Amino acid sequence: MPWRSLAQLMLALLLMPTVAAAQPLAQGMAGASAPHIRAEFIAESDRPAPGRTIDVAISMIPEPTWHGYWLNGGDAGFGMQVTWSLPPGVAIGKLAYPTPETLVIAGLMNHVYERPYALIAPLTVDPNVAPGTRLPIRGEANWLACTDQVCVPERGAFTLTLIAGDGAVSAERQAQFDLWRATIPQPLNGPARYEVVDGKLRLSVPLPGSLQISAPHLFIEEPRINKPGAAQAFSRNGDHVIIVTEAGPDLAPGSDFHGLIRIADGRGLAFVAKAGEVGPAGEPLGSVPAAGTGLWPQSAGDRGASIDAAATGFSLTLFVTALIGSIVGGLILNIMPCVFPILSLKALALARAGGEERHVRREGFAYTAGAVLTCIILGTILLLLRAGGEAAGWAFQLQRPESVVLLTVLMAAITANLAGLFSFGSLSFNLGRASRTDHVAEENPTKNAFLTGALAAFVATPCSGPLLGAALGATLVLPGWASLLIFGGLGLGLALPFLLLALVPGLRTRLPKPGPWMETMRRWLAVPMALTALALVWLLGRQVGQTGWLVGGLAIGLTLASGWWAGRMQAKGTMASPAFLAMAASIVPLSLLLPLPPTTASDETATGVIGGQSWSESRLQQALASNKPVFVYFTADWCVSCKVNEASSIEREETTEAFRAAGVTVLKADWTNADQSITRELAKHGRNSVPLYLWYRPGQPSPEILPQILTPAMLVDRARAVN
Repeated sequence: MPWRSLAQLMLALLLMPTVAAAQPLAQGMAGASAPHIRAEFIAESDRPAPGRTIDVAISMIPEPTWHGYWLNGGDAGFGMQVTWSLPPGVAIGKLAYPTPETLVIAGLMNHVYERPYALIAPLTVDPNVAPGTRLPIRGEANWLACTDQVCVPERGAFTLTLIAGDGAVSAERQAQFDLWRATIPQPLNGPARYEVVDGKLRLSVPLPGSLQISAPHLFIEEPRINKPGAAQAFSRNGDHVIIVTEAGPDLAPGSDFHGLIRIADGRGLAFVAKAGEVGPAGEPLGSVPAAGTGLWPQSAGDRGASIDAAATGFSLTLFVTALIGSIVGGLILNIMPCVFPILSLKALALARAGGEERHVRREGFAYTAGAVLTCIILGTILLLLRAGGEAAGWAFQLQRPESVVLLTVLMAAITANLAGLFSFGSLSFNLGRASRTDHVAEENPTKNAFLTGALAAFVATPCSGPLLGAALGATLVLPGWASLLIFGGLGLGLALPFLLLALVPGLRTRLPKPGPWMETMRRWLAVPMALTALALVWLLGRQVGQTGWLVGGLAIGLTLASGWWAGRMQAKGTMASPAFLAMAASIVPLSLLLPLPPTTASDETATGVIGGQSWSESRLQQALASNKPVFVYFTADWCVSCKVNEASSIEREETTEAFRAAGVTVLKADWTNADQSITRELAKHGRNSVPLYLWYRPGQPSPEILPQILTPAMLVDRARAVN
């Protein structure tokens, strides 16, 4: 199924009932920011007459620089989708779209509306409906709002209650609907004819020779019948206009399709095309160049490294660069404090395996498969959330307290295991022979290696390091299959050191020889895991308040008690599974105690960060208008890289003094909890993860994107350069 169709199917809508004749479509998600295309549902008459038809309209008003899409968005985008809930005796027909405009972004042809527009549909009331009957019209809608840099799926719901009556229409409402109806393409009296010759789609559209045509363009409703970005040639042969363009892959021989020819700006004629003979080309009327030739007026998105999140096209250079970046970025993640102990212990386990090359390679591949598959699963969930209208980003799992509780239990369990309390399944890192649990052997080392790789990926991926931010940001523009390969590349980079140890015996021989010291090392490696578990409890407290501290502490306590219990059972030769089942079951009631975190950032002042304020779009615009430098940093409490940069570079005395001397406005965008406005701002700059650092010079609305590893000099030098 194409990703565009999947996006349309996955958009979940909420219903917000109100009674009105002209009803704005509210955002469907509680706490979501205002839509970038304001939609309003309007009926031509508040009292439609039984047995008659009126028009209803959905008025769409884009913000400046934003646009909506025609029924067929072209190479990217999709039109409005509405699900109606109607009372008995009422029917609503198909939405009619006005003639669209063309917009080329990054070499892709888009069929869009950059100015206010309206979609119109006929509403018919059955003659048997009694006058005075209340007619509640309910609908759920979703649409796509885009700039040349970012796209946001938006959604809304409405209830419009009409009363069966005399069908009276006010003069004001009549004039408004007449203007909207004038923009709807008029149908041609006869069908067009088409044929396919050597991959070219040739159309003969019946148009009188006296009809003047300017700025012609062919639009086809059904996707993949033609190639929207391909060149189009127009010529006149008597009372027919001949159009030649490239045929698409879904044009079935002999089938009909619906088209639209634009004859002037904002004016078009609709037709049904049937298979048949097409005459020869005649006098040229002009041609439309291919979208990627550079002959089209290009948007700002083609002048830099910006990306179009709706684009379903493919850039090989971008894909290869992002894939390499994700692999290298995943490799760097191995030094994270919650991953390094796991990698170290599995590496030493390989050294202990000695010459059993076949088993060692099998474990290496299993570990890699676990890491890669986990990253792909997380990436798939992320893509589905985006398709469903969520402005979600990488590390979305840590924005939910339930996931943090799960990770807390896992980190506490690994700590207990490394400390020697118990040995169980894939959490068994028993390296020496001095442990009282050494009789608990790994029955299936391949399965355990797979689960260990999955665990390493799950706990490491929330942070973004060098190269990784830009690589993951590329998934906003690449097709779904390419995005999943990039997510998989992250898992491959994460597993690469362990895989190399498994495949290259010479590397394993350089490791220290096994011995009793390994047991001591295992105990010491429990320390960073314990600190990670405590950090997760702190994160819970930051997310949901005091309840988070309580639940996190209980999760650690129950896990350690379960591990001690399991260890005692193992010492007696008894299976430890019941203890772990009890530990797993404790997660559910603990998670239910957690309140939901806020979905939007607070408007309060951000405390403790050189006098900074919490980021918002309005605050950023106010700061830019002051003609002073602005520094914006996107962070999260669960992001280790963010906290290191803040401690080492941002929250330092020399940085504070330099910023105050230059009058720098500091805005902090805290992404600890899900915040759609922050997610959209990250996507605007080609990112879907933190950290992100933006430096706005005075009078320049476009920021400089700073490296993901900061130094104090980077900030101090920029502040001093202002003076």
